[in-house]
Amino acid sequence: MADKSKPNHVWKLEKALYGLKQAPRAWNGRFSSYVEQLGFTKSSSDNSLFIYSKGKNIAYLFLYVDDILLTASSPALRQHITTLLKKEFEMSDDGKLKYFLGIKVDYNGDGMLLSQTAYAKDILIRASMQECNPVSTPVDLKSKLSQDSGDKVDDPTLYRSLAGALQYLTLTRPDIQYAVQQLCLFMHDPRASHLNALKRVLRYLKGTITDGLQLYKSSTTTLTAYTDADWAGCPDTRRSTSGYCIFLGSNLVSWSSKRQDTVSRSSAEAEYKGVANVVAETCWIRNLLLELKFPISTATLVYCDNISAVYLSTNPVKHQRTKHVEIDIHFVREKVAMGQVRVLHVPSSSQFADIFTKGLPTSLFNEFKTSLSVRRPNDKTEGG
Repeated sequence: MADKSKPNHVWKLEKALYGLKQAPRAWNGRFSSYVEQLGFTKSSSDNSLFIYSKGKNIAYLFLYVDDILLTASSPALRQHITTLLKKEFEMSDDGKLKYFLGIKVDYNGDGMLLSQTAYAKDILIRASMQECNPVSTPVDLKSKLSQDSGDKVDDPTLYRSLAGALQYLTLTRPDIQYAVQQLCLFMHDPRASHLNALKRVLRYLKGTITDGLQLYKSSTTTLTAYTDADWAGCPDTRRSTSGYCIFLGSNLVSWSSKRQDTVSRSSAEAEYKGVANVVAETCWIRNLLLELKFPISTATLVYCDNISAVYLSTNPVKHQRTKHVEIDIHFVREKVAMGQVRVLHVPSSSQFADIFTKGLPTSLFNEFKTSLSVRRPNDKTEGG
């Protein structure tokens, strides 16, 4: 905007959170220094999390740019902190959590349901597929995606935009994590087969538009993880895809689907790399819970459907087949020896992490999807 009477003048910004590179860091430093004066300490596990602990009074504050989540052990403490923040910063109190960063929170008898229905509808509109026919699963079982299959798409920017939007949707939709991970592998040069796979995900969303992630009321603090790998599944590089899911009690708190960085020479090696990845993630979760004043005293149970990988986690004997993953082996064995982790075998029929490494038949996909607590708002469950 220009002032015609003063064409050679520029506007001076009094304050700005967006548009300037240094603004987010300056704002974060300003906010951090103030809440630390109030008695909060910054979490070493997550720089966006601040923890207040004085005797029985506990409060957690989560900051994302200028959006704040605040919870406390008592309404009086929460109100006291809110009042102090309002005195220092210009802000409004929206009351009980309903929306945060596009995620809707619906409260029910079991706990709360996190969903992104409006966001998913917007993705369908951007793709001009709001009237498409739904499908039962997000992944086609017949073939693996290859980087050179088919002609190049006419509008690669739209493909990248939709694939990136689907990435954010996986925050509450772990059932599409594997499909989206596969789509994102080809964002640099999308082909017709990749676009068809993306459209299949959108058709799946059309039929499950209201689904979300259910969080249950639970006092259980056991940490349980499932890990799996699709050995040499990539037709171009022969790298494996590893995936895991981690439950705190009955609640799914972390999940991942990722192509491994190196080629594995055996299925046991691929599976063990997946075990090492999930153990590292559970260590981070244990440290975070310790900071939140909820330490876990029991060992984390890690379930793997590869017997060789289970044996390697406790067997101290070295041989030729293990030298390529020696660092991962020592890392996991150390955690097992410390009593923090136990690696156990689970049959493939109960391996929930399969949904993060490969396409599944409809019946098995729906079974694992239910086990991950992905449900519709009105679905009845047995609770946590």
